[in-house]
Amino acid sequence: MKAQELKAKDVKHLLEDLLNLRKEQFNLRMQTNVKTSHEKKRNRRTIARIKTILAEKGTRV
Repeated sequence: MKAQELKAKDVKHLLEDLLNLRKEQFNLRMQTNVKTSHEKKRNRRTIARIKTILAEKGTRV
């Protein structure tokens, strides 16, 4: 997701997205495919974007 899309969402939806991405991140870690390495990177960066936007909005995670 792009930062502009995330900034348009409210805090509740961002927290839901964060939870879903963390679950997906865990599932990707359990897979040992080389094909999932780009998905791991994309997932990790999206989590960081969400956390940054939540911090900007004043919500602690």
